[in-house]
Amino acid sequence: MRNLKRALSLALATVMTMGLMMVGTGASYKDVNDSQNVEAIEVLQTVGIMTGDENGNFNPDKTVTRNEMAVIMANLLNLDYDYYRGTNPFTDVPSWAAPYVAACAAEGVVSGIGNNMYGGEGNVTAAQASLMIMKALGYFQYQNDFGDDWQVATIRQASYIDLFSNINATAETALTRNQIAQLVLNGLKADMVSFTGDVGTEATIGDTTINIGYRAEYTSKTSASAKYNSIVGGKTDIAPQGQYYIQLGEELYDGDLKLDNDSTDVFYRPAHTWSYDGEEIGTYVNYDLMVKDYTTAVSGKDLYDVIGKTAFDKYDFESYVNGEESDLYKEISKNNKQNVSNTADGALTQVFVNSDAQTVVVTVVNTYLAKADADYNEKKDEANFIIYDYSVSGSTKTFTEKRESVSGEDFNVADVTEGEFYLVTYADDEIQSISDVEVLSDVEISKISASGTMVTAVTVDGTKYD
Repeated sequence: MRNLKRALSLALATVMTMGLMMVGTGASYKDVNDSQNVEAIEVLQTVGIMTGDENGNFNPDKTVTRNEMAVIMANLLNLDYDYYRGTNPFTDVPSWAAPYVAACAAEGVVSGIGNNMYGGEGNVTAAQASLMIMKALGYFQYQNDFGDDWQVATIRQASYIDLFSNINATAETALTRNQIAQLVLNGLKADMVSFTGDVGTEATIGDTTINIGYRAEYTSKTSASAKYNSIVGGKTDIAPQGQYYIQLGEELYDGDLKLDNDSTDVFYRPAHTWSYDGEEIGTYVNYDLMVKDYTTAVSGKDLYDVIGKTAFDKYDFESYVNGEESDLYKEISKNNKQNVSNTADGALTQVFVNSDAQTVVVTVVNTYLAKADADYNEKKDEANFIIYDYSVSGSTKTFTEKRESVSGEDFNVADVTEGEFYLVTYADDEIQSISDVEVLSDVEISKISASGTMVTAVTVDGTKYD
C-alpha cells in the first residue's frame, strides 16, 4: 500500500507539473533552467565574457556590483587591463578589481560617483549598466546628451535600441547576473554609432559656462566588409549600396561570432542558432515570434482567433507534434469549437507567427514520465531511462515503454538513481530535456477516473486534475 500511495503521488505530481514545464536546450550550468535566458548565458560563456563558479553554478539570481560590472565590461571589450595596473583613479576600489575599473575608466565606459570614489561595492542598476553598454556602442560621448536627467536620457535611448529586450527592470533596479547576461547579449546585437551632431561652442557668462549650438545626433556605423553580415544580416538603407550595419558583436569578434535567425529547433519551433569560431553554441527558440502558448487542450476556433484572420488567410501554415510533421493545422478554423488533435492537458502547444516571412507554425511538445533503469554509470558516462508513452486510436488508449540512454556530457545526470522518476521530452528519437518530478507527500486521493489502463483524472480534496 505504501508503494502504491507513493506511485499515485508521483502520478499526481506529474500531471500538475507537466503543464508548467517549459522546454529548453539545457543550460551549461546546473542552476540555470530558464529557457528565456539560457541563450544569453551560453553565448557569453563561450566567448569568455561571463562564466560560472568553481562549483558549476552560474548564480543567475545574484546581484552584480559595480566592481563586477567593470570586470564584465573589460571582458566584453577585450581591454588590456594589465596595462592599467597601478593607474586606478579611484580610492575605494579593491586590488582585485582595480585594473578592470581603471581600464574601463580610461576607455570612458565607467565614471565615478564623486570625491575620487567609484562606489564599486554598490549594486549596478539598470540605468548604470545600460549606460556602460551604450558608451561601448558609441552613444553619450558628451555631457550635453544627458539633458536635465541622465537616468531618463539613458533609459529612453536604451529602450529605443531594444537594450532591455526580455529584461523586466526600472532605472534603479539592481540587476542580477541573469539580467546582465541578457543585457550584454542585447548589446552585442545592437548597432554601433558615431557622433554626427554639432558639438557647439562654450560661452562663459559670469561664473556660468554654457554650450551654445550643441546638437545631439548619432548615426549607425556601416561597412562593406562581409564580416559585418554575421549577426544581423541585410544591407542598409542609409549608406551607399553594398554597406552593412556594424553590430558590436561583429566588431569585437571580427565576424567569428555568428547568428542564424532562420533556423528551427528539434521540435521545429522557429529559432536562431549561435556559433563561434566555426563551432555551434546552441539553437534557441525565437520567443519574439510566439503569440500564444497553451498547456491545456485548445479548440480550432481559439487557435484561429490567436493567429488572426489576415495570417490565417494569407500566410503559409506548418504544424508539428514532438518534432514530426502533422496536419493538425487543418482543424484550425473559426467554426471549429472542438479541441484540435494532439493538443491536450499537459501538452505544450505553441503558436508562432512571423509577419515578415508570412508563416504560421503550431507546435505541440509532450512531456513524459520516465523512470531511471539503473544508477548513473560513470564508466560509460550515461544514464538509462524507461519512458512511459501511450497512443490513442479511436477510444482505445495503449501504453508503451521505450528505453533511452543519455550522455552525462549533454545532461546533468550524475545523481540519477535507479527507480527514481523524472519528466522528459522526446523528439528525433532522443530525449531532449530532463527535469525532476516534484513529489507531493501525504496526499489523500478521493477519486480516480480511468479508461482501461489509462488514468484520466485524479481528484484531491475536491479538486479534479485532468
